Amino acid sequence: MRVRVSRETVRRRLHDEALVWRRPRPVVRLVDPRRGAILRDLRQLLRDLPEDEIAVFQDEVDVNTNPKIGSMWMRRGEQAEVETPGDNEKRYLAGSLNWRTGDLILTEGGKGEGRNSKLFLRHLEDLRTRLRCYRKIHVICDNAIFHKSRAVREYLAAHGDRIILHFLPKRAPDLNPIERICWPLHEEITRNHTCQSMAELLDLVFDWLEHRRPFEVERDAYLQTRAA
Repeated sequence: MRVRVSRETVRRRLHDEALVWRRPRPVVRLVDPRRGAILRDLRQLLRDLPEDEIAVFQDEVDVNTNPKIGSMWMRRGEQAEVETPGDNEKRYLAGSLNWRTGDLILTEGGKGEGRNSKLFLRHLEDLRTRLRCYRKIHVICDNAIFHKSRAVREYLAAHGDRIILHFLPKRAPDLNPIERICWPLHEEITRNHTCQSMAELLDLVFDWLEHRRPFEVERDAYLQTRAA
């Protein structure tokens, strides 16, 4: 149209349209051949969920003192620097998102504790304690190998009257509503952070999570269910 506008005008218009500068996330092209059948079963579970039962979507997230580097605004010709502590310390958090209320239940991994069956089992125990008013707790999680370990099977043999695991289709993070919490958490807190200790970083993480409770549960994939 041969209309000249300034960069600032373009920036304002982009923001007016809710467009932001950020990196895209990678997605997996391969699709689980059982995706449709599993999704139908999950929809039925959530649609017919009795009042004395609850469903939660579970996942783990890692927090690192060495920040993940991502896109950010900076002056033209000047590359911003993000200082890192050098020796990386990692901490895992196991979380479950309540399908009905949007409440988030977290279990903090210990120092040096990996993303493994031990953390997962401690989280299941936290769910049993925090959700003791429900007769059954349906835990919907991904297909990580430690979710199906011998220790987990033994735990379910002892507590299967209350804890029931349901597995999402393989390679389907889009079907796990708790992912909608993990992505912005990394974008707003852990990416390009300047914390010099794990304690300082975890304080920011927990503060960010606390001030956003309850979370809005993304239900697009489960629209055939009854909204709670």
